[in-house]
Amino acid sequence: MGRNGEVFTSHGPTVIMPTWFCSRAWFSHVGLFDEGGQGVPEDLLFFYEHLRKGGGVFRVDHNLLLYRYHLYAATHSVLEITIWTHRVHFLEEQVLPRWKSFTIWNAGKQGRRLYRSLTAASRCKVVAFCDVDENKIRKGFYCHEESQERPKPKVPILHFQAARSPFVICVKLDLTGGAFEDNLKSLNLQEGRDFVHFS
Repeated sequence: MGRNGEVFTSHGPTVIMPTWFCSRAWFSHVGLFDEGGQGVPEDLLFFYEHLRKGGGVFRVDHNLLLYRYHLYAATHSVLEITIWTHRVHFLEEQVLPRWKSFTIWNAGKQGRRLYRSLTAASRCKVVAFCDVDENKIRKGFYCHEESQERPKPKVPILHFQAARSPFVICVKLDLTGGAFEDNLKSLNLQEGRDFVHFS
């Protein structure tokens, strides 16, 4: 099914649901698809339940089926905000309880959106944002203007080399010509322990 470390990313499972396969016994153990109707991301919910119950993710590099994608597929009824909400909830359930504090890697739009979407308890664990953009770093902090707290929370923005792990990474892979991947590799971190991808 792809790499375990990418289960929190916007594309969720790193391959599409019609290419999954598992035993009937495992399917029954995980439980049925959520048939809540149009707009329910039943494949994502099933995938998360699979992981909760100890399921793994493995890739088979063979063409096993032909999938016909069409304009009237039910997938088009699932709103992006629905997927986002489930992803944030799963992150808060599966990763953030293990960390006393963490840094959000990306002081831009996606990193700030994640911060605002977290529960108050999870937001309190965010010690910093980190980035490579000198303009963001020079600004010095992100102020959560929509917060009801007084004073409004201000979170420092640091260069990635000055930040401390663990990280929730909100930078898309394969978009920077390898620069981001090189920066991450330079820190000698272990995926799952020191960082997770949430892009």
